[in-house]
Amino acid sequence: MPVGLPEFVENPENRCPVILLLDTSGSMSGQPIQELNRGLAAFKEDVMKDAQASLSVEVAIVTFGPVKLTQDFVTIDHFTPPKLETEGVTPMGEAIEYALDLLETRKQTYKDNGVHYYRPWVFLITDGAPTDYWQGAAQRVREEEEQRRMLFFTVGVQGADMNKLRQIAPPERPPVTLNGLDFRSLFRWLSTSMKRVSSGKVGEAVALPPMGWGQIIT
Repeated sequence: MPVGLPEFVENPENRCPVILLLDTSGSMSGQPIQELNRGLAAFKEDVMKDAQASLSVEVAIVTFGPVKLTQDFVTIDHFTPPKLETEGVTPMGEAIEYALDLLETRKQTYKDNGVHYYRPWVFLITDGAPTDYWQGAAQRVREEEEQRRMLFFTVGVQGADMNKLRQIAPPERPPVTLNGLDFRSLFRWLSTSMKRVSSGKVGEAVALPPMGWGQIIT
């Protein structure tokens, strides 16, 4: 029997992977990026209150403009919320493709180490519109969703091109417009959702809490 990676030997819990796909382009500068940073800190703090979730929930952060792996997958107990800064444009298509590739690699690592995992979440937050070719990424999102290989959430901050986001988001999960800059409520919701998922069985449907932090745009 192969010896697993130390992280899985030390912590053999089922994993609940979530990729935060965060727009850090120039238009997010000032208060938006400050509130996003506060939201990330609140996410860590809230998940840590749940012993099971702190060992099961794994977070990775991909930021875009330019596309960058800001945080590779770590369990929440090893996660230090980064201080995000803004620069560049909005290469959303490239960022989505990068995140989906990252997820495939992580899932293979779980399989290689005999670790069970819940259906992964990808959480896209943006205040703009793609500045690159995004149609291929949108197609891939829909295919992955249809095959139940992940859950893709799309959040538009004030100024986001909701028409484009509707074309990227899977039909069964339309984009949500954030109430103002209430990232903290969004991340508390995400934390509560992760706690519910990680306390259930792999493959089991979980009722998510109501989205009090935004409006669904149909």
